[in-house]
Amino acid sequence: MLQHALKVSGRSASPLVKWCVERWAESASAAATAALGTPTHGSGGPGTPTATSSTMKTLDHMPGPSVLSFAWDLFARRGLSRLHELQLEGLRRYGPMWKASFGPILTVHVAEPSLIEQVLRQEGQHPMRSDLSSWKDYRKERGHHYGLLTAEGEEWQAVRSLLGKHMLRPKAVEAYDRTLNGVVDDLIAKLRQRREEHGLVRDLAGHFYLFGLEGISSVLFGSRVGCLDPIVPEDTERFIQSINTMFVMTLLTMAMPRWLHTLVPKPWNTFCTCWDHMFQFGKGHIDRRLKEEAERMERGQEVEGRYITYFLSQTGLPMKTVYSNVTELLLAGVDTISSTLSWTLYELSRHPDLQASLREEVLTALEGRSTADAASVARMPLLKATVREVLRLYPVIPANARVITERDIQVGDYIIPKNTLITLCHFATSRDASVFPEPDEFRPRRWLNKEQRHHPYASVPFGVGKRSCIGRRIAELELYLAIARIVTEFEVKPDPEGGGATVKPMTRTLLVPESAINLQFVEH
Repeated sequence: MLQHALKVSGRSASPLVKWCVERWAESASAAATAALGTPTHGSGGPGTPTATSSTMKTLDHMPGPSVLSFAWDLFARRGLSRLHELQLEGLRRYGPMWKASFGPILTVHVAEPSLIEQVLRQEGQHPMRSDLSSWKDYRKERGHHYGLLTAEGEEWQAVRSLLGKHMLRPKAVEAYDRTLNGVVDDLIAKLRQRREEHGLVRDLAGHFYLFGLEGISSVLFGSRVGCLDPIVPEDTERFIQSINTMFVMTLLTMAMPRWLHTLVPKPWNTFCTCWDHMFQFGKGHIDRRLKEEAERMERGQEVEGRYITYFLSQTGLPMKTVYSNVTELLLAGVDTISSTLSWTLYELSRHPDLQASLREEVLTALEGRSTADAASVARMPLLKATVREVLRLYPVIPANARVITERDIQVGDYIIPKNTLITLCHFATSRDASVFPEPDEFRPRRWLNKEQRHHPYASVPFGVGKRSCIGRRIAELELYLAIARIVTEFEVKPDPEGGGATVKPMTRTLLVPESAINLQFVEH
């Protein structure tokens, strides 16, 4: 799901900040904007603007803060970690659409589901997001191909279609439940091992990060990389460290003009070294697995090949393309799994009655078995509603972005000029009281009430349409299997040392816990 995160930035603090440093790096006149296809004005479908040309307004008429006021909110008064709260404040102050300028860059914020729908319905055949210029520069310098996160246009569409057959179709994803359950087994063992006095496990997000990486690796390679072993292998540990450092360096390298890399080489060299380690890790596991498959075929043994790397290698794609796509997919889902699983258990610990109901539902669906699978998860509506409610309250990506480059588009009563950065304020829409009664309350059953319908674009944690998260179904299955197993094995309680303190979210591109989540895991 990190693909979903990176549609706005590498690990910058917001779509606006990322776009600003891109423009600085590439020069204001040649910002790395990407074509989104031809808008479909007046198509007559849902979300189509109805205003006539005589009533259209320009951006000059759009409300918003002054440049100084916005900069003060962004950096001084609020800080970048509070960007999700600025969405709510902007909605209260200016209404569902407002503009804000940072230096030469103007961004339009959209914070109403129907208006977000209008933007997304005008993406075109090959919808694209803002450019990760430093990622592309590295690939050009090293001679690597682009992957799903960096490719554009028809190249992106071709790979997206191939991967969609194995990552988005429900039947194809169900085939991974046994593989993922093996990872869940190791997670349960790790939680038991890490329990301190009274069953307390500290820093859940850290453990779940390793769980997420092990899960996506098992699906990509059909083998394990040792994230949940007592001692994490050296190459896996280096890969994890490289991911973290690479994201930090992404913003800095994109803010530096290319000519500055020679005068101040350390940031760029560090960035490239991290990617070198990541490509070496991905390539090493790919080559090892394909070699094993070839040796089995030579011995006349059956080759199942039920993992993504094998599927890609059989499509005729150049191996450099396979290496790039698998390496980029290794980033996908890790933070989504870690954050969503942490928030889910945090909320369940604060709502013991709901946790008890969820455990009863899981046990009923399991029919005496100890482990869930894709078929039994289908009989767990409260489990799915719980995850959906967590993603509403804590959307992994609090804001999305689009840049329309081919032509002006109409959104509500406004004409949005091409090349304008449009920020889609998902945190604001998911906390909108007019859409979700008691929006700050954890109420999973709101999703089970058939009489209470919500706008389909009010909460879209995995995106919509062609640019939706390609790993969504795998991530959801991994979450369902893990949560089902945890609530049957343990009663999850708040940290007795925490005094009932509330953990708040903060923005780090992703929406993450502001402080460590520590919980008790008491054996049933």
